[in-house]
Amino acid sequence: MATTDKPFLSDVQELRRRARRHIEAGAVTESYRGDRETVIKLLNEALATEIVCVLRYKRHYYMAAGIHAQAVAEEFLEHAGEEQGHADLIAERITQLGGEPVLNPDGLLTRSHSEYVEGKGLVDMIKEDLVAERIAIDSYADMIRYIGEDDLTTRRMLEGILATEEEHADDLRILIQALGKDEGRG
Repeated sequence: MATTDKPFLSDVQELRRRARRHIEAGAVTESYRGDRETVIKLLNEALATEIVCVLRYKRHYYMAAGIHAQAVAEEFLEHAGEEQGHADLIAERITQLGGEPVLNPDGLLTRSHSEYVEGKGLVDMIKEDLVAERIAIDSYADMIRYIGEDDLTTRRMLEGILATEEEHADDLRILIQALGKDEGRG
């Protein structure tokens, strides 16, 4: 077991004193360094983006048709469920920060970073979902860079979501490649 000469950075008595002040703020303590209003705004945009993605994936799940439709539809449904999970995580974090998740459908597309494009045919649907995933990847990366060290919990949550969005993008890329090869044989 390694020992370190580095002392604990916080005075325990001071931590206890600060924890009792502003107790109504819940998880947001005096050590929170982020701009809460901006972080909540960004998270509400991310929430709208996730909801739009859920809706688009669900439509694609129900509208998938053709010889490969069943396997691709299953992928759409899996992604829709994961996007819903992201929305739930984001809404929970918004409330932890003392904000309110904006779930009003009015202005949903305006708040969302991704678009809602239905697509024509299976490959087009996959391409539209891939475009949306690429938007989400860049959007989450920007948010993570903005938050930096100021809000470690939000950053960690966004990093986890980003990793899943990258997996989705890769899944969709592979589907497009596989369907392109099959179409070339027919």
